[in-house]
Amino acid sequence: MTTLDARELYRRASAEFGARVHRVGDRWTAPTPCAGWDVRELVRHLVDEEMWAPPLLGGATIADVGDRLAGDQLGEDPVAAVDGAARLAVAAVESEDALTRTVHLSFGDVPGQEYVLQLAADHLVHAWDLGQALGEDSALDAEAVATVREWFRSVEPVYRRAGVIGPRAAVADAAGPQDELLAMFGRSPALAAVQRFNAAFGSKDVDAIMAAMTPDCVFEDTTAPDGTRHVGAAAVRAAWTALFTGAPDAIFTVEELIGAGDRVVQRWRYEWGDGHVRGVDVFTVRDARVAEKLSYVKG
Repeated sequence: MTTLDARELYRRASAEFGARVHRVGDRWTAPTPCAGWDVRELVRHLVDEEMWAPPLLGGATIADVGDRLAGDQLGEDPVAAVDGAARLAVAAVESEDALTRTVHLSFGDVPGQEYVLQLAADHLVHAWDLGQALGEDSALDAEAVATVREWFRSVEPVYRRAGVIGPRAAVADAAGPQDELLAMFGRSPALAAVQRFNAAFGSKDVDAIMAAMTPDCVFEDTTAPDGTRHVGAAAVRAAWTALFTGAPDAIFTVEELIGAGDRVVQRWRYEWGDGHVRGVDVFTVRDARVAEKLSYVKG
């Protein structure tokens, strides 16, 4: 597969992220796979990066910029802010000496090309994060994935030692290049799918829950002694509706998530009134959605 030069890679990654921002709509508070970041905070992070790119690629130091870019750059119109910042950053990347000059970053000086590759990788991976938050198709530009994956192989240990990325995620044996790249950056498509399911479940939003599940989904509840098996979207939807109708004020809390390829195990606590139960779910994820949820409780 063809690998892209740094400028073309950045253009594609920036465009991919920007296109997904245009589809956010009213979902700025939706959770993302990045711990502690909702959609707005994720987008703000990228806009901050784009605002910094022109002065840094122009030779300025962190001290030269000072507090000029401090504060929330998104303002009242986040989409317009993204579009404007992206145009400035792309123009800076395409400037004549952007790839050959020395860029002064907070952790030291790097060649311009290395900085542009870092920016492109961040845009590409965060485009996936944003897609997960929006419940969209997770596929990324295949050539961009291949290029970032090839570049990141040599620097991955450095990034991990610096604490910039989390531990490598487990992937299935048959994982493709995109899942391998995401795992290198500490991302797990299966964990992200379950996190999206959990956010909908915590909100008792049955439509959002079903959007996070496959059409042929299976749910086994905790009815004694062996649970009741609900098969297919209609049956599973009815099960959720009955659960939330019977306990409208109940609170669901995830205590731990463990991913292994396309399987995810989570420990949880479910509270209602003056009682609670703790349990475990075993998920199977397929095509970035929950295909199976098998529930077990202490008792």
